[in-house]
Amino acid sequence: MSVGQNLRDIKRRIRSFQNTRQITKAMEMVAAAKLRRAQERAEAARPYAEKMREVIVSIAASTRGIRHPMLETRPVRKTGYLVITADRGLAGSYNSNLLRTLTKTLRERHQNSDEYVIFAVGRKGRDFLKKRGYPVIDEITGLADSPQFLDIKPIASRAVRFYAEEKVDQLFLVYNEFINPVTQRPVEKQLLPLASFDAEEGAKTLYEYEPSAEEVLGELLPRYAETLIYSALLEAKAGEFGARMAAMGNATDNATELIQQFTLQYNRVRQASITQEINEIVAGANALS
Repeated sequence: MSVGQNLRDIKRRIRSFQNTRQITKAMEMVAAAKLRRAQERAEAARPYAEKMREVIVSIAASTRGIRHPMLETRPVRKTGYLVITADRGLAGSYNSNLLRTLTKTLRERHQNSDEYVIFAVGRKGRDFLKKRGYPVIDEITGLADSPQFLDIKPIASRAVRFYAEEKVDQLFLVYNEFINPVTQRPVEKQLLPLASFDAEEGAKTLYEYEPSAEEVLGELLPRYAETLIYSALLEAKAGEFGARMAAMGNATDNATELIQQFTLQYNRVRQASITQEINEIVAGANALS
């Protein structure tokens, strides 16, 4: 390869990395803006869930010996998992870490796939699990960057209904917990049966119920479980944008480093070419003298 061809090849690579850096930088900025909105939505959803819990605690405080299937532990014959992943990649290890954690849990906890079912939220998780033959019985993909409760309600209601109808005896949420913009931690949290509510726990307000406290509780508990699923989704979305922002930031830094390396190489090759031309001119002049 001639020096001219070598210089053109290096220059072409530099332009390619410059274009890539422009794209990754733009994607990093977009992810940062979406992350701020996702954090705000996750924080705004918390008071609603906390108020529902306060009312449930109040019922527990005012009703002795309260019983409800969603609060009672029963022998586990079948387990349900509601798994939340992203629809798209380019988010580092956000999806792969979660799915690796899930599959390890399934291998350790169950002897075969007849012992559990999976509700999949997100295209990445759905495709991964279906491709490997895991029992995905319901799915939802294509959620907006700022999902509404109605977007997740169908699959959340079905998962809760599976427990209420004793088709599963436990229901777990599996998602990435948002720690900070650069850290997301795969977690598994038991959704059903709901943890028992302590009658002394923060029951500061007394309510009157119509028609009865038991019937109100029967309506509130499924909605509370669905609200917890929605809150987990919002937190997972914040984690997704944080992971994508970090991944695109790393990609931008790598592109910058490669541009610097190839620019240095280009300058060295060009300098060597100039030095060679000077040497040839001097040699030619010496031959003529």
